[in-house]
Amino acid sequence: MVNLSPETSKLPNEKESIFTTMSHLAAKNDAIDLSQGFPNFKTDDLLKELVSKAMKEGFNQYAPMAGVMELREEIAKKIENLYGRKYDPETEITVTNGATQAIYSAITAFVHKGDEIIVFKPAYDSYEPTIKLSGGIPVLIHLHGEDFKINWKEVKEKINSRTRMVIINTPHNPSGTVLRKEDMLQLERLLKDTNIILLSDEVYEHLIFDGHQHQSAALFPDLASRAIICSSFGKTFHNTGWKTGYCIAPADLMKEIRLVHQSVVFCINHPVQKAFAEYLKNPEHYIQISKFYEAKRNLFLKLIENSKFKGTPSAGTYFQILNYSSITKENDMDFAKRLISEHKIATIPVSVFNIDKKDNKQLRFCFAKTDDTLRKAAEIMNRI
Repeated sequence: MVNLSPETSKLPNEKESIFTTMSHLAAKNDAIDLSQGFPNFKTDDLLKELVSKAMKEGFNQYAPMAGVMELREEIAKKIENLYGRKYDPETEITVTNGATQAIYSAITAFVHKGDEIIVFKPAYDSYEPTIKLSGGIPVLIHLHGEDFKINWKEVKEKINSRTRMVIINTPHNPSGTVLRKEDMLQLERLLKDTNIILLSDEVYEHLIFDGHQHQSAALFPDLASRAIICSSFGKTFHNTGWKTGYCIAPADLMKEIRLVHQSVVFCINHPVQKAFAEYLKNPEHYIQISKFYEAKRNLFLKLIENSKFKGTPSAGTYFQILNYSSITKENDMDFAKRLISEHKIATIPVSVFNIDKKDNKQLRFCFAKTDDTLRKAAEIMNRI
């Protein structure tokens, strides 16, 4: 038997993911689950038929390491149509096992022991563990105020000769905010004439509301020259369980990412790639998604407008941050657990994403649910 000590662990301070914890409690208590970010409605029947068709046509063995070429070509067309930048499907696009694997491969490919990586908090919980596994040092900068703004002066002060990478996420999980053009221009000015790599997590690029435009790193020449952009089909097309995403980057960066990619997973589900390649040929399949989710957000907020939960409408993603301070002074973790056990509704406490688990009395609600689910959840919330 191997005896493990705390010194043996590469991640001694990491705990079970909050998503695992809250989803488990939701199932155990038969609660409405607005915690983990997955839709509870069906994937488009056409897309499922395309997967089945690909299986029947024999695409059941290993796919090419970098992804099915037809799919990479369609991704390139999508990016050029939306953001006006050309990427070479042969050398600059890789299909990954979800965006999380793309992020892992990108960080692992470039972060060495002692490198510093700027992370904006609250942040998706895979960034920091991956940085630490590579011996890197997360440099944490908290987003300011209820609108989660970046203080670019603070960013400038944190950048030094050891800064290897900056990670941004827009639209932003968990806050639902988006970076504006001026934010991206500020970032471009800060990184110009440096060797700093930008990792841009854009998995919610098609879920953006109120007339805002997604400010992809691909839109800004100097950022694009240093950017690894990660995206997700699962978030866009309601099939997170298919774990299919992609990353794009200049060829010299992508070459290194693929060395990690082939060692971690080698290749991705073949018939699913064939299906997405066909599905992307109709741009309406991703262009109309923002209106669909904006309607979900509007319905959810309308249903709870008389409740004691308050918040600024989400500008993107399928998450809504709500403040509960007029209900209780409990910390957000305790209140979230009590919501499950006593009221049968599951959410995510935002403190888990913050520096030092700072508690601002906020919960994250996922509104990627059927209208019936949202109505049932709202009935509960209005009674609290």
